[in-house]
Amino acid sequence: MVFRRPLIDKTSRGIVEDRPLAVVLALFSTIGFGAAFVLTQFALRWMPPWLGAAFSIPTSTLLFWCLAPFSIHPAEVDLSAAGLFAVIGLLFPAAVTLLNFESNLMGPNIAGAVAGAAPLFAVLPAVMLLGEHLRFWQFSGIAAIVTGVVLMYAAQRQAFTVRGLWVLALPLAASAIRGFVQPAIKLGLERWHNPIAAVVIGYTVSSAMLVLAALVKGRALEQSFDRRGALWFAAVGLCNGSAVLSMYTALGRGPVTLIAPLIATHPLVTLLLSFRFNASMRGS
Repeated sequence: MVFRRPLIDKTSRGIVEDRPLAVVLALFSTIGFGAAFVLTQFALRWMPPWLGAAFSIPTSTLLFWCLAPFSIHPAEVDLSAAGLFAVIGLLFPAAVTLLNFESNLMGPNIAGAVAGAAPLFAVLPAVMLLGEHLRFWQFSGIAAIVTGVVLMYAAQRQAFTVRGLWVLALPLAASAIRGFVQPAIKLGLERWHNPIAAVVIGYTVSSAMLVLAALVKGRALEQSFDRRGALWFAAVGLCNGSAVLSMYTALGRGPVTLIAPLIATHPLVTLLLSFRFNASMRGS
């Protein structure tokens, strides 16, 4: 399959740029991603990451399939875009979710901060593939995010003297995948402007992979399963799923160079929510 960027009238396909709406959706996405990092800390108390992902992502997938009949019309299906969404599903959200869950071992604040480096990997493909332009304020925002990541990790370096580089590599890999996915999704949405279709296809592929991998483990699955963990990971899935849907919708309304830096501010949400949760736990 060769995917070429179509020469189409975006308005005729329902694509209408709306940057204020895109900004609001991107900010809503940051809340979902930030909350998911915090909830993951509680979920990991009861089940391992590989099994948690097999509950988290299918929960989101089920929600998206409930929305699909109201927003996906067979006559509008674009097979090239659907194929691209399916290929993306091989890595996102499956691989990113597993990497994020594993990286939570370093704590939600640091893991979320390092994962916020995604704009570094999103902007270059957006400029090269989509012809977008990186303005001064967007470049300054990305530079500030990178500086914050370096400072937050440096402040915690003593806690990771043995596995520091390996633990750091996990959220960096997750941010790289999430970054590259954003211009790819934007490219697909230019052919088939339907964020619900994008998440349904991608999440279905990811869910199938994760559930199959969990079933292959057999006895390990029975020993690791915990109903409390399943409920926590389902909540994580709802947060991540709503965040991804908001991100895809925002990408359909605004440029990647605007959306990616905004979504990368989710570590601030993680930090605030983590502080709030910890304060509540100490108070109880």
